[in-house]
Formats: sequence, structure tokens, C-alpha cells
Amino acid sequence: MAPDPILKASDFESHPEGTVIFEEGQPGDRMYYVVAGAVNVLVGGRIVYVVKTGEILGEMALIDDKPRSATAMAATACRLIGIDRQRFVKLVQETPQFALQVLRTMAERLRQMNVVQ
Repeated sequence: MAPDPILKASDFESHPEGTVIFEEGQPGDRMYYVVAGAVNVLVGGRIVYVVKTGEILGEMALIDDKPRSATAMAATACRLIGIDRQRFVKLVQETPQFALQVLRTMAERLRQMNVVQ
């Protein structure tokens, strides 16, 4: 579940189905919280997981300051909230549970990638 500061954000982005949100290799200056809808995450053109309402995506590039390792495409019409580095740090400082959720998400996806390969 998202911390209250995320849910109170007014900077929603709406993406119709099929819209590319970000592409593999691009700089990653923000992660996203999915308010509504679903987003496919693709590596090499293959869907590796689907991010649904209440989940995050794009966190790796924000944390390690490296290019995006995947492409994100709206699987359905969706609403997202972008979280830039400054906001991310503030959320981690004010809501340690948020940091743990991000770590759990990354660990779960890493485990899933190990099974897929």
C-alpha cells in the first residue's frame, strides 16, 4: 500500500492502453506508483511481469542511477504518480515502511527473473 503522501499527490499521469511509459536504455529519473490500471514490463520485447494497481515500477533506475533495464507499456488505460529522486528520499525518510515495500518488490522481481531464466 502506498504511503499517504503518494496518494495525496496531484501530479497524476494518465496513459491509454498501449502507451510506452519509458523505454529500456533511457535515463531513469523517476519511479511510478500505479494508482489504477496495469503496466506490462518488457525486457527484450518479452513481458517479464505485469505491475498492477497499488504497485510500483521503475524503481531500479531511480535507485542506482543507471539507464532503464526494461520498457514499461500500459497494458490497460492507467493512472500513475511519478516519484522523482527528491520525493523518493523524502518518502523513505518519513515512511520507513515505504522503503521496506520497495525492497520487497525488488526482491520479489529478482526471484521471479531467476525462475524465468
